[in-house]
Amino acid sequence: MTFSTDPIKNISVISTGSVAIRPEHVGPTWKNTYVWLFTSTRWTAARPINVYVIEHRDGVVLFDTGQDRASVTDPAYFPGGLNGLVYSRLAKFEIGPTETLAAGLSELGYRVQDVNTAVISHLHQDHIGGLPLLGHADIVVSRDEWNSLSAPLPEMRGLMRSHIELPGLNWKRVAPEPLADPTLAPFTDGHDLFGDGSLVLLPTAGHTPGSLSMLVRRPGHAPLLMVGDLTYDADLLFAGELPGVGDKKQMRDAVAKVNALRQKMPDLAVLAAHDPAAADRLAAALATGAVAHAAG
Repeated sequence: MTFSTDPIKNISVISTGSVAIRPEHVGPTWKNTYVWLFTSTRWTAARPINVYVIEHRDGVVLFDTGQDRASVTDPAYFPGGLNGLVYSRLAKFEIGPTETLAAGLSELGYRVQDVNTAVISHLHQDHIGGLPLLGHADIVVSRDEWNSLSAPLPEMRGLMRSHIELPGLNWKRVAPEPLADPTLAPFTDGHDLFGDGSLVLLPTAGHTPGSLSMLVRRPGHAPLLMVGDLTYDADLLFAGELPGVGDKKQMRDAVAKVNALRQKMPDLAVLAAHDPAAADRLAAALATGAVAHAAG
């Protein structure tokens, strides 16, 4: 890290509603994705749709933007036909009028206009729902993830281009570059968002071809790793278990790298987008930092 003082004032989490998914989606499962998708009769309890909010000295940063409430109010939001059936089998959403990105930010004392940067872990709809509000901000996505939009059958792969390629958005497509920081091994490539070492984007492909995680580091505080949908339960990730959706080989590699990083950073808090324990993990990590700061 190159900073000598803490460049981050605050870190929070908000949830833009809740989602129920199949237990096999959370994993682990030996079943093929389409087998469990069309045969499972169970749903999980409601899980959060987390957006992480970082108040950095260079502006407010979001990690993901949640689910658009239009997805539960507009019958035309999702595609029809077979793709529509797949979406309906995959997840059930509940989003109240006060569970929007704007409302969540307001609860924290921010305006949507305060957001300077939004990092998108991947382009599935429950991570890009706030895009219509963010025409003033930089929208950061991995180049590989963006390029996947052009591959055949994007809607079948969970990419609804009509909700992504909105006019007026300021997309910043980033590619991994060599990291000079040996403390991040086994991650050797990534993207330092502000060049100060506090927010580092790490490639964790598997759920999608260009999935990103974001490492948050502050002097005197436990490090945080926001992992999107690399896992739906950090305890399963710690055990090396994989979720039921994604490229197994890539996910296994990404999970192994995250767990190797945890060996080097024992107090690392892993924060997933739909882990019911993520808010408590964040609170515990922040409290540990506050205690350490007070003791110092």
